[in-house]
Amino acid sequence: MQFWFAHGVEVTLREQLVTQVILGILCHDLHPGERLPSTRELARRFRLHPNTISAGYRQLEQERWIEFRHGSGVYVREVKPEVPLSPALALDQLLANLFRSARGLGVPLSTLRSRLHYWLELQPPDHFLLIEPAEELARIVALEMHKAVALPVQTCGLNDKQLPDALHGAIPVALPSRAMAVRKVLPAGTELLTLRVRSIPSSLAEWLPAPSGALVGIASRWPDLLKVARTMLIAAGFHPDSLVFRDARKPRWQRGLEQTAAVVCDSVTAGQLPRTIRTVVFPLLSDTSLQELRRFEEFLRNRIDPSV
Repeated sequence: MQFWFAHGVEVTLREQLVTQVILGILCHDLHPGERLPSTRELARRFRLHPNTISAGYRQLEQERWIEFRHGSGVYVREVKPEVPLSPALALDQLLANLFRSARGLGVPLSTLRSRLHYWLELQPPDHFLLIEPAEELARIVALEMHKAVALPVQTCGLNDKQLPDALHGAIPVALPSRAMAVRKVLPAGTELLTLRVRSIPSSLAEWLPAPSGALVGIASRWPDLLKVARTMLIAAGFHPDSLVFRDARKPRWQRGLEQTAAVVCDSVTAGQLPRTIRTVVFPLLSDTSLQELRRFEEFLRNRIDPSV
């Protein structure tokens, strides 16, 4: 079996060794009873520290992929361990089989890389990417999106170093206040979905007129929601003394909320409140935005399978 080692990358050399040996066994490039290169041989051939090789082999032995035979060397175990493959390892196995088949056909690596790039470009997006620097706001919006669509929803900041990688296979999404800034960091020609925010006055209409003498709680991890809610509720006729505000980022923030008639909160905070407390979830996204997300998802599904 041929080994490859890349120096100066995020994946450690030990992990590279362990993964290649496991995949070699799973893909039948390495067979039960086959002898592996010695620590000294691998270290000399690939300019690796012997301790790195030894650590990798010890991990493989502990996971029962290989065995040490005294005075003879390192061998693939006769019986493979009965362990479920992680999603990442299962995907690696598929890719390893692809590379092995390509080698068997005599396909050059450059040609394989080109064809992989071609097919990846043909694939439709497989997740939504909410680009929002305010972490707490991103959590709330992502949860609301997740409840509305079947595709995964990921989040990323404007200046996040992972943004270029996160954009691969993604449908970029932004709130109106961030749309202009987000477009500046997206590659030219990239489509951006801009979400609409729900109208606060219309959302409050069903709770008016303000009840007299009742305590109302307002809780959120997003500070701006607390500020806006305070302004709007007071403007709508709620007495300031009847409003109990809680920043859900602080310790013991739930304390005292059981005395309120209800707690107005975002979707994330609602899941952190006891069921004994009546919650009024205040959605941030408008119904039209959620419908647009569903329509876009349906469009993608039809691209993948026109018969659906």
